[in-house]
Amino acid sequence: MSDGRPLPRPDSDALCLTPGGGLPRLLEIMRRLRDPETGCPWDIEQTFASIAPYTIEEAYEVEDAIAREAWDELKGELGDLLLQSVYHTQMAEEAGLFDFAGVADAIAQKMVDRHPHIFGDESRDKSAEQQTRDWEAIKAAERAAKAQKGALDGVAQGLPALLRAVKLQKRAARVGFDWPETAQVLDKIREEIDELVEARAELGPEKTAEEFGDLLFVMANLARHWDIDPEAALRGTNAKFLRRFRFIEARLAERGKRPEDSDLAEMDALWDAAKAAERAT
Repeated sequence: MSDGRPLPRPDSDALCLTPGGGLPRLLEIMRRLRDPETGCPWDIEQTFASIAPYTIEEAYEVEDAIAREAWDELKGELGDLLLQSVYHTQMAEEAGLFDFAGVADAIAQKMVDRHPHIFGDESRDKSAEQQTRDWEAIKAAERAAKAQKGALDGVAQGLPALLRAVKLQKRAARVGFDWPETAQVLDKIREEIDELVEARAELGPEKTAEEFGDLLFVMANLARHWDIDPEAALRGTNAKFLRRFRFIEARLAERGKRPEDSDLAEMDALWDAAKAAERAT
């Protein structure tokens, strides 16, 4: 007579509960979590769309661990990211779309196809630039096979906006739609700043937001021309702001104050002190 608890599954439990089971263990754990009768109610309710934001978040946490050189954390963060692939694949298998073996084989075949100088009969004796051009040619052929005929087709909409701007601009540049000189990009930045100021003064919030977006787009173009990763640059500035503001808070605390007890002049002077301290180290 059942007391409402799941019936025992000796083979499954042995795999799920035994360390060292590797990928088969993780796949079985996810299958059990999604079991419609005995799984976790939260996991059962999830969909591709509801899990997608976690997937993006976990990718950023991997990047953060690498940026901080937190190698003791990286294994766990990579595991969290792997779990996202396993989660999406389990849902796909339930829908009859594909399984994990298919996912692994698809990326393996892609790597073989995109490296004919390693796995085919092409010579390895070519420059990194030539390999990059060959890579892009192979990707263009893949897009054509998917009926992605436009130059900008296939740039994922879910990318961070700055990264997507750079990718769109790179695609356009390949077909000749690009400023040949950085000076022209700088001129466009000045033009967009003037248009933003005008919109703010005369054209209302909707137009102001549009012009602000135009300015960010051209700034991304400048980053591309100067070979700067705009996402990484902004993350660096965020970290710098955080570091300097914490310096302000610490110095104010030494005076028995909090930021809300201070004023802009005092905090600005402490900001300058934070900058001077950084230059001295």
